[in-house]
Amino acid sequence: MNVSDSEVVASILARDGYTPVNSAEEADLVLLNTCSIREKAEYTVLQRINEMNNLKARNKGLKVGVLGCMAERMREDLLEKKKVVDLVVGPDAYRTLPELLEKVGTGQKAVNVLLSREETYGEIEPVRLGTNGVTAFVTIMRGCDNMCAFCVVPFTRGRERSRDATSIVRECEQLVRDGYREVTLLGQNVDSYKWRPVQSAENGIVDFADLLEMVAVACPTLRIRYSTSHPKDMTDKVLAVMARYDNICKYIHLPVQSGSSEVLKRMNRGYDRVWYLERIASIRRHMPDCAISTDIIAGYCGETEADHQETLSLMEEVGYDMAFMFKYSERPKTLAARKYPDDVPEEEKGRRLAEIIELQKRKSAERTAGYVGQIHEVLIEGVSKRSNDHLYGRNSQNNVVIVARQVVGGKTNAEGSRSLKPGDFVRVRITSATAGSLQGEVLDVLNHQPALA
Repeated sequence: MNVSDSEVVASILARDGYTPVNSAEEADLVLLNTCSIREKAEYTVLQRINEMNNLKARNKGLKVGVLGCMAERMREDLLEKKKVVDLVVGPDAYRTLPELLEKVGTGQKAVNVLLSREETYGEIEPVRLGTNGVTAFVTIMRGCDNMCAFCVVPFTRGRERSRDATSIVRECEQLVRDGYREVTLLGQNVDSYKWRPVQSAENGIVDFADLLEMVAVACPTLRIRYSTSHPKDMTDKVLAVMARYDNICKYIHLPVQSGSSEVLKRMNRGYDRVWYLERIASIRRHMPDCAISTDIIAGYCGETEADHQETLSLMEEVGYDMAFMFKYSERPKTLAARKYPDDVPEEEKGRRLAEIIELQKRKSAERTAGYVGQIHEVLIEGVSKRSNDHLYGRNSQNNVVIVARQVVGGKTNAEGSRSLKPGDFVRVRITSATAGSLQGEVLDVLNHQPALA
């Protein structure tokens, strides 16, 4: 979400003549786009703010701003305690950046952290930042209404509102014209996306399944991903659309957070273990080849050893391809902070998290080993970190696949060999696997793009 927001900010500032530079040392204005979901993220940003003091010492005219969730939550501390910060702007106030910067130019501090019930930035064409020219993000909705007990997002990003579906389709069509091969549709809870055209009848609501299909049909050469889903809202209608179109990737990120129904109730997640496992079963029914990843929190308020064991057993049953795993950290303003004591000792949180990580490593290795010998269509994204002679891409299931840059022989190489490049679609036979990636042999360089089923 922050990448997408930063691209919207860049577009707004471009109208006032601002252009991106490659490093903070070259800049006249540094904007730090922040996240408050976890304590570690905030700590990293605070360290980065402190580093700005050195830059300001060398460049007296440098202005520093803090944007996003952390700006909304910590505006007073940022302006009063962090003297290096000149402006603080919340996630719904980016349009006011030009006038706020005018104020900063007169030597004043500037702040706007007002939340909105309408702002979606839907008509703003983002400036793609740091892009590989292959993959891009498109935000389809903002805010969240779920009020999970541990989550600060509703307080920092406001209420849920969905973007005009036609503007989303137009932005994706523009990506195709610009040569992009893949898009990720973004929202805090994409499954609750709902948009009603002004001229439509009462039953003319476009839901997330409808939007997915609209993009898939309008952009058949564009590979489509999305994030993030909520288990209580994911419908079979969405799964049916995913199964119907080959250009919608067979990958779902479905955060579980805990395998214990009691813990899920305290988290205010709106589902229990049985419901979640039924959603997993439905995904498997619609798309047996679909990869599934998740989020897991270790040591949430009141979590017992029995609760922890239920999380481990759910992980065994589902067999996730990948997981984001964290120790619980209390966030200010949340229901959990107000209602539940953070009563699991840090040492115990660490032990439980270590067991979760170890189990997921094993499950990831099992999942990737199952791909060996299979043939996958892979979109090449860039150069491998380990070798300039190799490139990396991802298959439909979101696995990283490493292949040799130079393709020798094969159906499409009767003349000898050719070099692959980012944006190429290739057919790859998977030859080996680790828990984190696949290695493969390129069979064909595809001249076509992903087609509809």
